[in-house]
Amino acid sequence: MLKEYPTLRYALQRGGWYLITFFVAVTINFYLPRLGKSNPVDIIMGQASSGLSNEAARQKEESYLKEFGLAKVDQSGELMRTEDGRPIRSSKFEQFTNYVKMTLKGDLGTSFQKYPKKVVDVILEAVPWTIALQLPTIVFGWIFGNLLGAFAAYKRGVFDKVFFPVTQLLSSIPFFVFGMLLVYVFAVVMGWFPAMGGYASDIIPSFSWSFFKSVAYHYVLPFFSIFLILAGGQAIGMRSMGIYELGTDYIKYAKWLGIKEGRVLLYVFRNAMLPQLTGLALSLGTMIGGALITEMIFSYPGLGMAMLTAIQNQDYPVIQGCTLLITISVLIANFTVDILIGFFDPRVKAGMQMGGN
Repeated sequence: MLKEYPTLRYALQRGGWYLITFFVAVTINFYLPRLGKSNPVDIIMGQASSGLSNEAARQKEESYLKEFGLAKVDQSGELMRTEDGRPIRSSKFEQFTNYVKMTLKGDLGTSFQKYPKKVVDVILEAVPWTIALQLPTIVFGWIFGNLLGAFAAYKRGVFDKVFFPVTQLLSSIPFFVFGMLLVYVFAVVMGWFPAMGGYASDIIPSFSWSFFKSVAYHYVLPFFSIFLILAGGQAIGMRSMGIYELGTDYIKYAKWLGIKEGRVLLYVFRNAMLPQLTGLALSLGTMIGGALITEMIFSYPGLGMAMLTAIQNQDYPVIQGCTLLITISVLIANFTVDILIGFFDPRVKAGMQMGGN
């Protein structure tokens, strides 16, 4: 039946592989933070049990074990105990089963470090900062880079000889290295901008001019640490595709027919833009996890800092929640791009039809 609908068959096949990838990623997401031997409840109790009596400390520890699913519970919800009265610790597999059930219900658990705050609340506080940093850098970097690349491909000459090496240099520098260079030059040496934070430490977040001014001031270095590298990479891609299209037979034939140069260039850059649009869609889909290292360098209050803090404090639920969100966004972005390519690329369409025969 599906042979009659090659596009649907293609989408289901790709979706199946992405579903398998998702379950593998969820499994790794659970077990990887738990490779260490330390127990986060013991760490929390070491910080929270001071001044408590032995009985109060015991009750508090048992409440943590029950809350975080680290101990077995009976049907009534009470902790199961050994003969000497100690709670029976649940196995890693039992914890994993509980984790999957909770995740399917949309419950990512409770933060160890910020107990009793829910992981969802921790993520919701961090994600807007990440999107505010990533979305403008991706969009403006894509536009600026493609315009420069198209101009370099069309003009060539002296401009291209200077432009191409500069963009190659920019695109080859890792984000975190470029970020540290900006911090050293503009924050440490010149003192023009702050080296870290999303806003001044003496300002309380609010809808006020002073807060937004502080946010904008702290935004400059993180923005340019991503924007310049993204723009350089986009410019190189657009320049290469533009030069290729300008040398194709259909362009030569169009010029021979006497078609106006402006119309010819429109065809050139429309065709050269197709892979760039794919890159833009993928970048937008993966922007949730695209600036983690940059956020850590600048102590920017986004998802990257939330993950770094969680790793330092062995906050398993927050680590799992952040990586799960990044995994889902990356998989959805890749799946969407795959489907769009299947609809718009004639070569993929031909492959679908041949596979259905």
